[in-house]
Amino acid sequence: MTQAAAALRARIAAEGPLRLDHWMAACNAAYYDGGSAARDPFGAGGDFVTAPEISQMFGELVGGWIADLWLRAGSPAMRLVELGPGRGTLMADALRVAMRLPAFAEKVQVAFVETSAGLRAAQASRVTGARWFDCLGQVPDDLPIVVIANEFFDALPIRQFLGGMERAVAVEAGVFTPVAIAAEDLGDFALAGEVCEPGRAIAAQLAAHFSRKGGAALIIDYGYDGVRGSDSLQALHRHKIADPFANPGGHDLTAHVDFTALAAAAVGAAAGIRVSGPLPQGVWLARLGIEARATALKARATAVQAAGIEAALVRLTAPAAMGALFKVMVLSAPSWPVPAGFTA
Repeated sequence: MTQAAAALRARIAAEGPLRLDHWMAACNAAYYDGGSAARDPFGAGGDFVTAPEISQMFGELVGGWIADLWLRAGSPAMRLVELGPGRGTLMADALRVAMRLPAFAEKVQVAFVETSAGLRAAQASRVTGARWFDCLGQVPDDLPIVVIANEFFDALPIRQFLGGMERAVAVEAGVFTPVAIAAEDLGDFALAGEVCEPGRAIAAQLAAHFSRKGGAALIIDYGYDGVRGSDSLQALHRHKIADPFANPGGHDLTAHVDFTALAAAAVGAAAGIRVSGPLPQGVWLARLGIEARATALKARATAVQAAGIEAALVRLTAPAAMGALFKVMVLSAPSWPVPAGFTA
């Protein structure tokens, strides 16, 4: 039995069934702070692949997006913050583009919100001069911030409701098992579906900062817009679907992101916050020029490399791959320009 499993068994024995969001938080903390993440969870040899790991094109376009927004906002001193930065690949690729602007390095400070010591080390090997924080609340609030959140919100703990009942985890016949318990403090959660309270809180926190200091948040994730999910909890192990209630700490737990709820939380926290999107990822990347970038890369590539670039392009943009399921939304200060890829 793993240390995480033993701790969860003891907790359930002492407290009773564990609410789903508490289960998810404990499992992911164990996973990223020493479970399967003791080996690299990203890439072909890990459990899953994120867009920055598929192709440099993704991070480069994000870097161009950041640079364009910063220029049109007046090139202010600001902090560039990435939430859940993985191995630092996205930021490294983005900075390679943004740093071409002469004043960017002088005026922009890079910050990572990351709790895993192992991932912090990987990020430090790819990005120099960054600062690390355990949570968004620790990031100084003295400057405008541009926040990048790629596949961050999907890993935040969710609650699941059905009528007056709520999903929890118990131990039955020695096995971790989902059960239903009476739900408390329902609030506006009474309808059936999933609710990510930490996601709503972070969206509200970002909006409040933007209203005071300016800035924007680029949120890229898989999820839905306008229809609340009922059960999108999933686990991945070696790129295959796994049981989210087995082997706690041994695989990453995620759920689809409710973009409508994030937007509502932001608008409710600060009047005038601009919500751009969500757009399908494929549409957004096309508007930023990913096809032209792919063509340029293929022009100086070998035949094998060119085939890989084309495969990555399809994977990132095709509706049947990541192009439709993944969505892009931006929250921004009303005083800041409309971000690239979106119309006013």
